Amino acid sequence: MNNFTEPSRRDFLRTSAVASGLLLCVSLPSPLDAKATGNVHTLNAWVHIADDNSITLITARSEMGQGVYTALPMLLAEELGVDLASIKVEVAPPNAKAYGNALVGGLQLTGGSTSVRDGWDRLRIAGAQAREMLAGAAAARWKVTRDQVRPGNGFVTGPGGRKASFGELAAAAATMPLPEKPPLKDPKDFRLVGKSTRRLDTPAKVNGTARFGIDVKLPGMLYAALEQCPVIGGTVKTVDSAKAKGMPGVVDVVQIPDGVAVVADSWWRANQARKALVIEWDEGAGAALDHNSMLAGTRAALDSGTPKLFKANGDANAVIAASSRVVRAEYVSHLLSHAALEPMNFTAHYNNGRVHLIGPTQWQDLTQTAVAKALGIKPEDVTLETTFLGGSFGRRQEVDFVVQAAQISKAVGKPVKLLWSREDDMTHDFYRPQAVHRVAAALGSDGKPTAMTFRMASQSVGIRVFGIPLKVQDPTMTESAVAPYEIAATRHDVVKHDAGLRVGYWRSVSNPLNVFANECFIDELAKEAGQDPYAYRLSLLGNQPRFVEVLKLAAEKSGWGKPLPAGRARGIALMEAYNTYMAQVAEISLDDQGAVKVHRVVVAADLGRMVNPDTVEAQIQSSVIFGMGAALSQEITLEKGRVQQTNFHEFPVVRMNEVPAIDIVLVDSTEAPGGIGEPATAVIMPALANAVAALTSKRLRKLPMTAEAIKMA
Repeated sequence: MNNFTEPSRRDFLRTSAVASGLLLCVSLPSPLDAKATGNVHTLNAWVHIADDNSITLITARSEMGQGVYTALPMLLAEELGVDLASIKVEVAPPNAKAYGNALVGGLQLTGGSTSVRDGWDRLRIAGAQAREMLAGAAAARWKVTRDQVRPGNGFVTGPGGRKASFGELAAAAATMPLPEKPPLKDPKDFRLVGKSTRRLDTPAKVNGTARFGIDVKLPGMLYAALEQCPVIGGTVKTVDSAKAKGMPGVVDVVQIPDGVAVVADSWWRANQARKALVIEWDEGAGAALDHNSMLAGTRAALDSGTPKLFKANGDANAVIAASSRVVRAEYVSHLLSHAALEPMNFTAHYNNGRVHLIGPTQWQDLTQTAVAKALGIKPEDVTLETTFLGGSFGRRQEVDFVVQAAQISKAVGKPVKLLWSREDDMTHDFYRPQAVHRVAAALGSDGKPTAMTFRMASQSVGIRVFGIPLKVQDPTMTESAVAPYEIAATRHDVVKHDAGLRVGYWRSVSNPLNVFANECFIDELAKEAGQDPYAYRLSLLGNQPRFVEVLKLAAEKSGWGKPLPAGRARGIALMEAYNTYMAQVAEISLDDQGAVKVHRVVVAADLGRMVNPDTVEAQIQSSVIFGMGAALSQEITLEKGRVQQTNFHEFPVVRMNEVPAIDIVLVDSTEAPGGIGEPATAVIMPALANAVAALTSKRLRKLPMTAEAIKMA
């Protein structure tokens, strides 16, 4: 046992690749092998060019499967005039001033489907600046005017057949003034942007050279497993670690604010010894929580809480009160875990008042400041390397596990990798909050709504993360709260209610909560009016061409209105989020157990200009599948403060054999780029619910729509 070593994921891939004759590379690169030889010259915050002609994009965004290590280099390569393959990627260190995301308040944060939208102008400008500086350097070297030189394909050419590579010119270019408004390409001249392009990070992920946080190894590194209170928020009262300390490989047992960590020479040994700890917990106020009482409290808040008016048009309450034809409904959304495939982990090396961090994070500047605060050191004494992220969906915007790794490393004075188990991850998440919506509408003689009210109660993530005051509207609670339909009188109220459990940003944030209520309710109104739900929606969209187009495209592509095989039905839904307009049609049946089987999903999307349509389609596919899991099978429940789901057998993801055909129609648009990492996750939920209602005549107003839920409806 003393010679025990753990086979790593990378070792497995290497071995497999050798066995199959596929091994091409065994290097351990930074995200996309940004190593250069010779001097490296900084042309601006984003573009570094080395003497060896290698070009590095310093990207401020983390790669968690969404394809930004291809889309963002495409923007740079387009304006710089180089092959995409010549650009390597290096993740920026914490520096919000240089690398802040303008769409999320200047934070150095990856999230909100903003990476391409934020990079669209900035990286094109960065590439154009570098191009002009290289051209200027060539003109100065050859003593000619700028108009006499031409940059392109990695070289600058000039009169008399002169030619110099970008690498040859980089040193001089770096001394040139930074152009404030360099000329940008006309989109009609794009040669890369808008063309489907294979992802640059795929080879590294296939051959095992990509470095995720879980792969990190440092000389002399130890491994930590952390025992946390089974009730989130609980603290240690007493701990007996004598048995654990005597187990093979164990180096130390340390207590940190979140629990007790066993540090050993392998993670397996640390995790085994962790089970020998005897801990008495103070479970705190969370010990009384259960999901049903939380939901009851959220529902009660609709009546007793203080509503914050989000939007009003006319006097909707008065119209509804005076109407003889009113439809009312209540919708419930449930708690969800992020359940990223790579569980939370981070590596930290504390040494003499400084700490170096390596791992997967969505939020670099928060990571730096939070760790500095926790360790009592200056932010500049915290350095950070960001690895690939093995999924996230918002979970890695949190930095709890990073702080824990740093605290453990400081306690033992050695480099430590903290790795949560799958069970740790699922039972100590920052969960998507519950929500309850009450909606009502008055219908006119033509069956169309003359007034609608929308009141939603849920927990605000923004209060915890950003300190948004209780009396101030949280913008991340109101996404898709206002449906696109033209209704004369409307009123939208939001009630913030603290249900007692810590909550976080989940994929698509509040869009799934609000669009589930809105798009199911519009289907209910269509039924009350005796009208087809597609035609009903179309009749209410008025002069909104982008909504109309995606709705028509989805209906046409799905064969809406045409007969289906016996036992099947379709559901339709519509939404705008992150400047992307989307409609979906889901085609379903029920299997022998009464569970929903999804046969086909048609997605029509207008997200403005696209950088890489191949990635756009992949994002839509992944979003649909992700949303299907939440709609049909996943739910987090609590009993006595303990999360009851521990792993994927209790929180099932959609399996490969359950994935439907997903047909995607992308609108050729010249509008500004929209985000695509999240909208499809939200829209699939009402599309499925509407299909279930069409098939069974049962309206399920609470997710997930399991076989049991359908049977009991």
